[in-house]
Amino acid sequence: MRLWDNPLRRRWLLWGTLGIVFLLVNVNRLSSAVLAEELMAAFGTTGAQLGTLHAVFFWIYAVMQIPTGVLADRVGPRLTAAAGAAVMNVGAIWFAFADGYLTAILARGLVGLGGSVVFVCILRFCANWYRADEFATMSGATFAVAGIGGVLATTPLAVAVDAVGWRSAIGWLGVVGLGVTVLVFALVRDTPERAGLEPLEGVPRQPTLTNAELKSHLSTVLRDRWVWVLSVMLFCTSGLNLTLFGLWGVPYVRQTYDVSVTYASVFTLLGGVGGIVGPPAIGWLSDRLGRRVELMVAGGFCYVVCLAVLAVAGNPPLVVVGSAFFLTGALLGSFLLGYPIVKDRHPSSASGISTGTINGAGFFGAATLPTLMGWTLDAYWTGEYAGGARVYSETGYRVAFWIATLAAVIALGCTIWIYRRQRAGRDELAASSSERVSGE
Repeated sequence: MRLWDNPLRRRWLLWGTLGIVFLLVNVNRLSSAVLAEELMAAFGTTGAQLGTLHAVFFWIYAVMQIPTGVLADRVGPRLTAAAGAAVMNVGAIWFAFADGYLTAILARGLVGLGGSVVFVCILRFCANWYRADEFATMSGATFAVAGIGGVLATTPLAVAVDAVGWRSAIGWLGVVGLGVTVLVFALVRDTPERAGLEPLEGVPRQPTLTNAELKSHLSTVLRDRWVWVLSVMLFCTSGLNLTLFGLWGVPYVRQTYDVSVTYASVFTLLGGVGGIVGPPAIGWLSDRLGRRVELMVAGGFCYVVCLAVLAVAGNPPLVVVGSAFFLTGALLGSFLLGYPIVKDRHPSSASGISTGTINGAGFFGAATLPTLMGWTLDAYWTGEYAGGARVYSETGYRVAFWIATLAAVIALGCTIWIYRRQRAGRDELAASSSERVSGE
């Protein structure tokens, strides 16, 4: 009973329940990499069409982020997450039975619609159950859950597809997800008070917002230049990682090195492992050091180097590819420090709106970049097919990685802008303090 009655322990159980749903969101959204050739063969798609099929999840996901923030702040994370999970898993089951490209687009769009609410709901839950100095750690831990989902969407999913076929694997994923949806509704509570517990020390109370307050918070968030710069940063980095590990990473390794899909998926698995290790470690380090922007700049520089190596070399030794994928996944954690930064800039009662806004930008990137890279690869199609899927040249993949490197450079520029603005603010504060002392 101590687990259930102690809010410091019970919050982990509730966060873990929401985390399972988020894990399933990530399996669904990153499954296209392993399924790429299966989907191209099943629906007769080009690279651009496959990119669109993959990206429709992210278009809907991105558009829903501000509405999701409003729902999380107004309705609460429990009901919003449970409803989203139900929609997502119904969509997954429908996708498994899709008999044509249009039906598959609609079904994957439904998966994106349901999955779109889960992450912001978890962040809103964390704002209700954890202190401000724990938030970066918890956001990093939440992204680690996403990394676990990413790992499951690689070699384990490839093995399952080999064993039972892609339709059965995705269908059963949806069935399991419906069971977890019931657990979310039954167990999760929005606040310690709603769970019948005492408020947690150091955690601000989160009152239900009025329509006027929601409108005011939304207006303030959208006028904040930091929000827009962080949004561009996440557009590039979250979009890149979701494109690389969610779609084109497996075809790149498979076709460039002439290996099986299962073997190629091991390399995107390394990216997922990086996503498990990096975000919580960097978030923990940020909370302990009290530093965010400096870690963002350092991580951004290393992130550019990792992608540039692949763009320059084209077909480096596989150990280099694996290392680059792992580090790209891990270093995303430095950019994810944008979430606690934007949360700290706005009232805690608006945490759903502020984090949802920049989160949406990352998924606009994930919606745009797959199709852009698909068009690029189609321009370098060899004219050959393998298992019903198009075969692309090494040059095409190098050009795609140059696009990725350019996006990483833009993200690095955003971190430098944030760093300079923060430093300028500190200098102004120090000068103001000095003037007050002189005046006295």
